[in-house]
Amino acid sequence: MTHKVKRYSETFSRQVVSEYEAGSSIPALNRKYGIHGTLTIPNWIRKYGKGIFRHELVRIQAAGEAEHVHELEKRVQELERALGQVTLEKLKLESILEVLQEDLPQAVKKNEPLSSNGSATKSTNKASGD
Repeated sequence: MTHKVKRYSETFSRQVVSEYEAGSSIPALNRKYGIHGTLTIPNWIRKYGKGIFRHELVRIQAAGEAEHVHELEKRVQELERALGQVTLEKLKLESILEVLQEDLPQAVKKNEPLSSNGSATKSTNKASGD
């Protein structure tokens, strides 16, 4: 029985290394291209790679910590949703006020116009007799 030795071209090796540097894992590349040697791709990375080191982030935490993080993430989502609703309500009320001021300028009195952030701004050109 003869043993087959596969020889890969430099172009092919560089292509595999570039896929690794783009984010593919070594086991995924081994499966994709049918490469059976466990050190083949790591050797190519050392030889042809750009010196980019990739590490996976492994988070070690207690069960209570994981639950707490999950609760905080849910709370952030709820607050973002509430902020969006308040912002929409504010825009709606500002639009209604603009329409009322156009239709009934005498009925809607505003001493100090509100800016878009909701703070009052003083008018420098006050008409005499107001």
